[in-house]
Amino acid sequence: MARRLEGKIALVMGAGSIGPGWGNGKATAALFAREGAKVVAVDRDPAAAAETARVIREEGGECIDAVADISVAADVDAVVAKAIDTWGRIDVLHNNVGIVGLGNALKVTEAAWEKSFAVNSRGLMLSCQKVIPHMVAQGGGSIINISTIASVRYLGFSYAAYDASKAAVNALTRSIAVDFGPKGIRANTILIGMMDTPLARGGIEAAGRDIDAIYGTYTDKIPLRRMGTGWETANLALFLASDESSYITAAEIPVDGGLIARCL
Repeated sequence: MARRLEGKIALVMGAGSIGPGWGNGKATAALFAREGAKVVAVDRDPAAAAETARVIREEGGECIDAVADISVAADVDAVVAKAIDTWGRIDVLHNNVGIVGLGNALKVTEAAWEKSFAVNSRGLMLSCQKVIPHMVAQGGGSIINISTIASVRYLGFSYAAYDASKAAVNALTRSIAVDFGPKGIRANTILIGMMDTPLARGGIEAAGRDIDAIYGTYTDKIPLRRMGTGWETANLALFLASDESSYITAAEIPVDGGLIARCL
C-alpha cells in the first residue's frame, strides 16, 4: 500500500454506520487509516463512532472516536479541540453528514426544512468554520464535503429540503476554496449518486418497500448498471485528501456511475 496519507491527521465527521456494512463515512475513515492517516472518527451515535475506531485499531491503524451533533456548535468545538489536543493539527476535514426527508415544496414542513438545513448546511459550515483557522495556521489542508447529484439534477424523487440544503453545501465549498486557496486550503465536493449503503437500505426497509425492486429501478437508469458502494466514495475522498490532488480545488465531482450525465 502506498500510504498516501502518511503523517496526516484526518477528522471524519459522520464516520459511523447505522448498521452492519460499510457506509460512505465508515469506509472513508478506514481507508484514510489504511493509507497512513491518524483518524478522529466522529458520529452522533457513540456506538457507531466506537465501532469504526475499533475496526481501524484492529487493522493496526491509529484512531480516536468522538461524539458530536454537527449542527451544535459546542459539539463541533469539542471534537476539533480533541483532535488538536491529541495530534496537534488537522490536515483533512471530511464532512460525511446528511439527513434525507421526503416532501416536495408544498408538502415539506417548516420543521423538516429547518432540520435539513441545520444538519446538511449549517453543520458543515460550523465544522469548516472551526477547522479552517487551524489549517490557516499550519499552512494548508484539504476539506472534502459530501453532497449529492440531486443538488444539481432532479432525480425523480421529491426531496426538496435535502436537495436545497445540499446545493447550499456546493456553494459553501466553492466559497471556501476561493477565499482560502491563498492560505493553502483546498475545498472540494463529492456528489454521490445511488449508493448501496446501510443508510440507503435502512430507509427502504423502514418504508416497507422491497429493496431488490427499488435497486432494480435505480440500476436501470445508471449507465454502469449497478449501485455504488461506500468504498467508491472513499476512494475519491482519499484522492482529494492526498497530495495527488494538490492542484484540484472548488471541484464538484460525481461518483454516480454516470447517472448525472443522462436525462432521466
